[in-house]
Formats: sequence, C-alpha cells, structure tokens
Amino acid sequence: MRLHGLYLHTAGQTAQNPATTSNQASRVIDAGVITLRGVSKSFHEQVLYEEADLQINAGDRLALVGPNGAGKSTLFKLILGQEAADSGDILLRSDLTRGYLPQETASVTDKRVLAETLSAVHAASGPVEAKAKKILVGLGFKQTDFERPVAELSGGWRMRVAIARLLLEEPDLLMLDEPTNHLDLESLLWFQDTLANYRGALFLISHDREFINSLVSRIVEVRNGRLKVYHGSFEDYLAERQREDDHLLSAYARQQKEIAELEAFIARFRAKASTASRAQAKIKYLEKMERIVLPEDARTVAFSFPQPSRAGQNVMQFKGLRQSYDGKNWVYNGLDLTLERGQRVALVGPNGSGKSTLIKLMAGTIPFQEGERRLGHNVECGYFSQHRAEMFEPGRTVYEEASGTRRGHSETTIRSVLGSFLFRKDAAFKKVEVLSGGEKSRLGLVKLLLDPPNVMLLDEPTTHLDMASVEALLRALKNFEGTLVFISHDVYFIRQLANHILHVKNGRVTWYPGDYDYFLHKKAQEEGEEGDLFRAEEKIEAAHHKHNTSPHPHLPPQGGKAHSGGKKSKEQKRREAQERQAEYNRRQELQRKQDVIKRLKESEDLLLSELAKPATHADSKHAADLARRLGEIQKQIKTLS
Repeated sequence: MRLHGLYLHTAGQTAQNPATTSNQASRVIDAGVITLRGVSKSFHEQVLYEEADLQINAGDRLALVGPNGAGKSTLFKLILGQEAADSGDILLRSDLTRGYLPQETASVTDKRVLAETLSAVHAASGPVEAKAKKILVGLGFKQTDFERPVAELSGGWRMRVAIARLLLEEPDLLMLDEPTNHLDLESLLWFQDTLANYRGALFLISHDREFINSLVSRIVEVRNGRLKVYHGSFEDYLAERQREDDHLLSAYARQQKEIAELEAFIARFRAKASTASRAQAKIKYLEKMERIVLPEDARTVAFSFPQPSRAGQNVMQFKGLRQSYDGKNWVYNGLDLTLERGQRVALVGPNGSGKSTLIKLMAGTIPFQEGERRLGHNVECGYFSQHRAEMFEPGRTVYEEASGTRRGHSETTIRSVLGSFLFRKDAAFKKVEVLSGGEKSRLGLVKLLLDPPNVMLLDEPTTHLDMASVEALLRALKNFEGTLVFISHDVYFIRQLANHILHVKNGRVTWYPGDYDYFLHKKAQEEGEEGDLFRAEEKIEAAHHKHNTSPHPHLPPQGGKAHSGGKKSKEQKRREAQERQAEYNRRQELQRKQDVIKRLKESEDLLLSELAKPATHADSKHAADLARRLGEIQKQIKTLS
C-alpha cells in the first residue's frame, strides 16, 4: 500500500526482496526515512514489541542495543518487510534504498569475488571497478583473491564480500547486524573509518563498544517491548540508563515494603470482626495496585569466579620454533618467545599473519617441525576458540555440563554464570545435542571460567556474546590471577584487559610491554605519524573521546611546545622528545595504578557480596579463605591509594 508518497507496511504484510531494492515514486516527502508507529510483534508467548515507536531520518547514525533474544534482528526484518508486525504501521520513504547485512549467513553465488562485488551496480566502469578493488583490499582480500569463486570461501570471507557489495552500492540506509564478527582488527579499523565517512543513514547492531562510539550519535534500546532513544555515546547511554534503573529500584523497594506491611496487616486483622472491614479495604487496595516489575537486566547478580593454581614465573618458552602446514612455507621460522605468570597478552596483526597459529602452538593443539615448546612449573593450559569443536556429551543438559567441573560449585553460582552467558531460565536445561555452534562456544567458555587453568588461551571469545555477557567475561578475566593470551577484534575488550601486546606480521613477532595505547604510541614512533594504523586509531579516538579536550588522554602531545617559527635544533628536538616521553611514562604509570585499584575494588565488592551470603559460611574453610583474600585486597588498596 502506498500512502502520501510513503510505502506502508501494515500488520500482516511482508515485502518482496526488500533488502537492496529501490521503490521509485514521483514524490519524496521530508518526513523520516523510516517511521514505526505502535508496532507490536510476538512469537508464541514471547512479546518482543508492544506499541513500539521509532523514527529514522536521513543521515541518522543509530545503534540498536539490548540483550540477546530481545528482538533486535527481528526489528531489522520488520523494517525490511521480511517479517510482518502483529499490529501497527511501518512507513518507508518511497524512493528509499536499503542495504542489509545479516548476522550469520551470506548468500552463496557462482560468481567470483570481484564480479559479485560489482554486481551491486548497473554499469561497472573503470572507476567503479577501481573502487570495488580498493574496498576488497581494505576488507583484507589480496589481488589474487579477486578471481576466486565466492562459493569456495569460508562463511566469514563470504560475509566480507557481502560487505564490499553494500559499500559499493551505497544505499540510503545501511542496516548492519553484527558486522564486526567476521573481521580481524585491521580490516575492522578500515571498515570503521569507511563507515565514518558514509553519506547515508546507518542502523547497526553490534556488541563492540568502540565500533559503536566511533560511528553513532544515538543509541536505541530494546527493553520491555519498547524502543527508547538515548543521545550521545554508549557511555552516555549507560549512565542515563543507570540513573533510570536506580530510580526504578528505589521505587520497587518502597513498593515492596508497602506490600509487605499491607499483607502483614491483612494477615493479622482480617479474622477479627472489629477490623475485618479495614482488612478488606487493604485487600482491594492491593488488588488495584499497579505493581512495579523490574526488567531482568536491572537485577544485578554478583558472583566470583574461582582462581587457578599458581604456576612458576616463566609459564611457557619457545626456542627456535619452526612451524609449517605444508612443509614448504614457514609460518614461523626460528620463533623465540617467553610468557610469564600474570601477563595479559593481546595478539594483534593483519588477517593471515599467524595469530591463530601462534595461539594453537601455545595450546599444543598443532605440531611444529623444529625447535622447543617448554612449559613452566605446574602449568595447565586451557584453550578456547569459536571454531573449535568442544567435547560435550550430547545427551547431557547445559546445566549438567557446566556443573561437571572439579570445583563443585553451588547450583546458584552455576545458574548465575550460565545466565550471564545467555543460558537463562529454561535454556540451562537444553540438551547439548540441540545447541547451535554459538551456544556451544558460550558453554565452552562457561566451563573454562568455572574451572580455570593457570594459562588461558582465548581466540575471539566475544563473538557470540551480547554486551552484558562481554562485561561478565571482562569481570572474570580482570580478576583472573593466571596468564592470559587472547585474540580479539574488539578494541574495547583489548583496552580493558591487555597489559602486553604481541604484534604478529609475516611470521615476525614483536613484543610491546604495555597496554594497547602504549602499542599505538610505539607504532606511531616506528612508522611515523602518517602510518595507516595510527591515523585510523586517531580517528577512532577522536570519535570515542569527542567530549574530552584531548583525543589521546593517555598519550604524550605530538606537536611539542609552541614556537615562533624556524627550524628546531637537534638538541631542542631531543629535549622535547625526552619531555614528551617522561610525561607519557608518568601518565602511563598513573593510569596503570588507577586500573589496578579499580580491579582490586571490583574484587573487594565481589568478595564482600559473597561473604554476606549465609550459604557461604556453611563451609567454614571456604569462608575463611574468602576473608583472607578480602584482607589482602584491602591491604593492597590501602597501599596504592
């Protein structure tokens, strides 16, 4: 149905092939690109949307957030006409072109990579083909890949072809559902930079905070069946929502107190003839009371993960290690590397550089041809990969698998951890044999955290998590006392965890003994400020810290002191460089100290919460151990403060 220059999806209607089509009309109105009015949608007994409203205007940049299962992908399908609303209207501008990237599956075609990318446009001229090649290279393809059949590519690389096609097409509205899942860090930074200059409207779903902060100006939250818009960064949204939750929790607590008092009055006086009428009035008042219902994510659950046994100082050494998959081309040729207890190391580098191979060598899951891999005293390695088939018993439930560790956790702890990793309520009792690949990955992560080794090796652990689950994982890993090595394309995740960076490129491994900002600073010094990686990161930081006076609060000033003109002497340049380095070191030390205090206070809160539970003291030895750890942490906080 067409309505006043708009197309209208009414309840029960779906559109045909809407994802990248253009509906031409003689009249274009200045209203929103897309308007949702009173949209409701349910699946069986689950209400996803109840009279939800939203307007998207030309040039808008929005991120859709909410827990897994809240209906984010369903909203995209409603806008695309792939699903029908139960009630309400979805109005689309009549000439609107929409481009859609689904979360998991890209269509399989018999075309080759470049030809499939060019199929997005009607006439592939020389400049258009050059642009297509530039996009493909930015997404990690080599020129030799351009003529590869798309059908031969893995699912992740087919998704990259789909992204390239959309970027070449440049629709009015670009809808991206978890677009970073299949990108490595460098291709993600390129993609992020490209989207920052995109002329159309963006509507994206992502669990990557840095990606969101660099691109959007408004956050749309799915909660209690409604859509609520928050202006500003993701941190602005969190702060505002926290204020709302605090207000709601206070109101809930007051109401619960009132209810308890009324129920006590009724129980005491309803049987007495002299006060029965008053009790009956209280009953009617209770029946008419509009009860405050807390959203599930407003109820915070505190739990602490166990700690591993203590390993020796040097946990792993590689000496002269050589590795090849075919016996001809060496991925590593004479690798020397030492890992120490307590290090949290992020592996970064371009796609195909050998990061996953290195973490598999650390885990001992692939062979090497020459050299030595030596484990330190009492070392136990645990390896997680989203692509690795976990060894589960198909007939067992999720809960049974999670509870089958050596630690003997309580049911409350296991259910809390499972809930934090999206196995909530009845999902904890699903059979392992019916789980999807993503669900099995999350279950493998849960088992690893409930019974952690003292060397934890994680390859893209956040891919199948929502934001709340990423935060739960971060809390666990920040308190982890062993050695951590991980690969991630999530810059926020890297910044929160890493205290060392290992840069992998062309079989060469370079160690940076500092956090991610230190790595960027040193790379800038090595490659010059015009290096592609540094310039991309500066744009990310500028967007991420747009409310700050300095886009790089942890880095030294790059321009040095103001001067009146003319060339600086070598001595002046050297002195200014030393001053910058000293200031940088001071800020780094201060930041590290603040980070340590923050982590210690988080541990303190968790231990206090655990010790406040009566069930904890049923095991006096466990309670005494928690109290001892609490005392040590409080002593460290006092020393550092």
